[in-house]
Order: sequence, then structure tokens, then C-alpha cells
Amino acid sequence: MTEKSGADILVEALVDLGVEVVFGYPGGAVLPIYDALFEHSRIRHVLVRHEQGATHAAEGYARATGKPGVVLVTSGPGATNAVTGITDALMDSIPMVVITGQVPTTLIGTDAFQEADTVGITRHCTKHNYLVKSPDRLGDIIHEAFHIATSGRPGPVVVDIPKDVQVASARYQRPGPIRHKTYRPALKAEPTQIEEAVAMLAAAERPILYTGGGIINAGPGASQLLRELARITGAPVTSTLMGLGAFPASSDQWLGMLGMHGTYEANLAMNKADLILALGARFDDRVTGRLDAFAPNSRKVHVDIDRSSVNKNVRVDLPIIADVGHALEDMIRVWKAHQHPKPDLGEWWRRIDGWRQTKCLEFPESDPQAIMPQRAIRALWEATKNKAPIITTEVGQHQMWAAQHFGFEAPNKWLTSGGLGTMGYGLPAAIGAQLGNPDALVIDIAGEASIQMNIQELGTASQYRLPVKIFILNNQYMGMVRQWQELTYSSRYSESYSDALPDFVKLAEAYGWKGIRIETRDQLDDGIAAMLAHDGPVMVDCSVAQLANCLPMIPSGAAHTEMLLQANEVSGTMDDEAKALV
Repeated sequence: MTEKSGADILVEALVDLGVEVVFGYPGGAVLPIYDALFEHSRIRHVLVRHEQGATHAAEGYARATGKPGVVLVTSGPGATNAVTGITDALMDSIPMVVITGQVPTTLIGTDAFQEADTVGITRHCTKHNYLVKSPDRLGDIIHEAFHIATSGRPGPVVVDIPKDVQVASARYQRPGPIRHKTYRPALKAEPTQIEEAVAMLAAAERPILYTGGGIINAGPGASQLLRELARITGAPVTSTLMGLGAFPASSDQWLGMLGMHGTYEANLAMNKADLILALGARFDDRVTGRLDAFAPNSRKVHVDIDRSSVNKNVRVDLPIIADVGHALEDMIRVWKAHQHPKPDLGEWWRRIDGWRQTKCLEFPESDPQAIMPQRAIRALWEATKNKAPIITTEVGQHQMWAAQHFGFEAPNKWLTSGGLGTMGYGLPAAIGAQLGNPDALVIDIAGEASIQMNIQELGTASQYRLPVKIFILNNQYMGMVRQWQELTYSSRYSESYSDALPDFVKLAEAYGWKGIRIETRDQLDDGIAAMLAHDGPVMVDCSVAQLANCLPMIPSGAAHTEMLLQANEVSGTMDDEAKALV
């Protein structure tokens, strides 16, 4: 074997790992790597306009393709700009490897130009991180980083490479299968636990399948297994924000999303269930509401590959540490082996149908010309549902309206920032998704405030001729902030009004996009049709009712039984104790 530079070893390792796309931004501390990339046609580098955009684009690519996203940034501000996206990937369990440049090893600790303690800064927002001190270790570390990022509960891994390591020479040999001496996530559940879970499910009179993003992370096979489990048990299914698409929204067994902005029927079913089977979900605060009132009379089975997520927020009766896909497969096999009949859940479904009669997702439309944001989302869904679109979102009211009113039939079609709630996520995520699925219809549902967080990535889409669509619900407010101010601060709208907004149509045109403005309800369908008819990137500025609230809603610190369903329930409903929990 001939010796190669550390930069060449890195690129060759990426090629060996099947990496096709790297999202990045060059700088002095990574120029040797960029020079090595110049010689490799098998890896496509996508030049973003900001390092945060690179991380979100890598997230979108990973979630839409199932492959790990890869990021390359320089030292100092390059690395620190990436921290938000790294944290976002950790919270939402997205496989991502972030390669950062670092000053030469001899300068580390001297406050050198563009030096930052990248390993220290990212220690608590990564699944693992490395400072590579020798080119001899670089190849093995890159392979190990991908193994850690993609196995078990997926997440981000940072590899910090000093410039002198990139230049120094060493030999590279592709390593064999990775068997880390301490990191060995469990895939298969104990057979006795599967037997017990199936027995509990068969005996339950009011079961519910509570599903999360772990099912999507487990691959498309897990979603199919969930559908089979629902079919043979007859149980209702609900999902977290991150799990939308794992179960088809068109199914009669689908209750909709649960939690803070979930449906009335999903939240009441969780509250009144006698058995909750949690599959790849983590009982986070947006789902549980007030913990002491959460599902008080239910037994709980929790299937999760991450041991630290079990019994962290909610104590469960049966913890099962396993890959949720394997666990579902085993449950179905055991159920059929015992020849369990489909349970008679008639009374349970009659109660659920009664809750459905509240029609909690209906909304008022008093002005015949004003566009309610819910109406805009439904119109977009009607126009695109047969095109299998990939939907990304920014963060805010528009995100929740999209989750409520856009029906998802398949996994990997809904990309949103859940755990961290990162404004500016949607546009770069859409770029990553489009690169991974060149022929797909990719739409970023955005708000006029959130889209401006990473709006510079319009240039990235233009450069790579990506036909991304952006659909802005423009209410001229930071809508979710305004809603909380109405709810908890007597409508004192402190700094939540978006003054001095740009002309989004002209801005789109300045970047080479097509711009479309929709101002009244009678323009809605034609405007969406024009967006879909254009074969390049399009930004739609859709003016919607300014003061519409995202309902239903469980106020922070409230129980599932204390949902707000109507607009007249919002103002002044929270006491001081509840406000403190926001």
C-alpha cells in the first residue's frame, strides 16, 4: 500500500462508505480536503450559503433517503455555525457525520486564528465526537463514525481534523465490519418480553398504538409491520409529530397526531386507554402534558432501542429494549402463533367515534375572501396528494397546521424539526431531500418569519437547479409566539409582529426563482396550480388570516382532558402556575 495524505484518506473512506453527496462550505482549515475532493467525481459537493444550512440539508437528505447525511465545514465559526443543526439531528435521531477542520495540532490551545474547541463545544450535542491526532487513525475513525451515526438510535457524529493531519501521510486500508468494544446496541428483544407484550395486547379492552419517529428510522419495513399489527389487533393508532407517515392517514384506525396540537380523539384515547403500546416514541413533554395526569389508568409497554429513553419521563410496566422493527416482527409472529382472534373492541371504537364527533380540526371562515391557514394547507394537500410529495416545514404555527391538515400515507415524506424546534430548518432540508430524490415533488411549508432564518439557501437551489417549492403562510406575525402571548400575556404582542417584511415575489425573482402571490381565497387553487406547473424553483407568498390560532391545543402544564378546542377558549385561560411551565 502506498501512503496517502490524510485528506485523500478521508475522501477515499467516504467513497468506500458509499457517500454520494457532501454539504459544505470551504475555509482555510479544510482546504486540503477540498483539494482532494476536486479529484473525486464520485462525490458530489453541494456548496451551501451558511454552515447551519449545510447541517439541515444533510438532515433532509438523510430523512428522505435513509442514508447518512455528510457535512464538511471549516474550523472556528464554520464549526460553531453547524452546532444548531447538529443539536437538531441529535434531538430528532438523524444519522449525520459532520467533518470539521481544525487548526494544526501544534496550535491547539493557543487561541490561534479560527480556533475553537469543537470537541468540547459539541460533546453534549453529538452521539460521539473525535479529535483526530494522527493520519494513521483517520480511516478507521471515519468508518467507526458512520457506524455509530447509523446504528442503534441514529444521531450526529463530529470528526474534528487538524490541518496538519490532513496534510501528513499514512497508509489506508478499508477496515472490516465494525465491532465497537463498548457500543453494541440491542436489536432483538428478549422472547419472554415479546410474549408478555402480546398477552397484554390480546387482553386489553382499550388498547392504543402510540408510535413515533423510531418506526421511520427503522426503515420502510417497520412501517409495513406497524400496519400489519394494527390490522390483526384492530387497535387505534396515533403518532408523534416525528412519526407522521409511518401509518396511513387514510386508515379508519388512524386517530391523527397526539400531544399539544394533536386531535381531541387521539389525546382522549391516550387518556382513557387501558394499554398503551409505545413504539419508537419517547413520551416527551409535548406528548404527555401534565405528567401526573397522563394516562392514569393504563398499563404501558415501551419499545425503544435507546435504553436511556425508557422510564425517563414516564414509568412503564414493561420496558423492551430493541429495534422497533425487529420487535414488531416478533410480536406479529407470536400473535399469529398463538392464534389470537381479532379482539372485540366495539365499545372502545364507539367511544372513539364519539370523540371524533367534536370535529376538532374544523375552523371558522367568516370572511369569504380571507384565507384561513388551515384552508391553504388543505388546498395544497388536495392538489398534491396523488403526487407523493415530500413535505418539509419551518417551525411555528404553519408547522402544526401542516401536521394536522396534510395527510401522510408513507414514511420519509414528512421532514420537520421536532425536538429542537429550529426555525430555518425547512428550506435547506428541502434542498437536501430534493438532491436525494431528484424526481420528487418537494415542498417547504413555511412561515414568513421562519423562512428568513436561512433564506440565503435560495441561492443553493438556484446553483444546483433544484425545483424546490416554498409555500409561505404569511400572517405577518411570528405566529406561535403571538398565540402564546395571547394565551398567557393578555395579548401583549411584544416583538412578535414581523415589520419590514421583504417582497417575497421580488426576492424570489432576484434569486432566479418564480414568485407567486396569493392574496384572496378565490386565487388559492389557481396559485397552487401555477406553482406545480412550473418545472423550476417557486416561492409562493400566500396571505392568510393574521390572528388565526392553531387549535386544538393543550396548554403547557395542562392534562389531555383540558384541551382548548375553540378560539373563544384561548384568551386568559392559563393561571400563574401554568404560565411558569411554558
